[in-house]
Amino acid sequence: MAELMLFRRDADGRDVELPGSTVALEVELQRRVEAGLEQMLGIRFVASEYATGPWHRGRIDTLGLDENGSPVVIEFTDRQLCCP
Repeated sequence: MAELMLFRRDADGRDVELPGSTVALEVELQRRVEAGLEQMLGIRFVASEYATGPWHRGRIDTLGLDENGSPVVIEFTDRQLCCP
């Protein structure tokens, strides 16, 4: 997978790359997606890094609820999960 890059718009409307490590950029990407979850996807944000409990002992990166109240799980990963 290509290196993660994040951008912002400057005062002149140009895209400017945000410097930082891949981990820091992944955290920033997650934060930005969570902040705009309802506007972008219509999903109400519930929790970040939600613990799955003592049985599974994992974490859900982002947890939300759709318009029907059904849970929506978003996982951020740097590896390919499926074949092209």
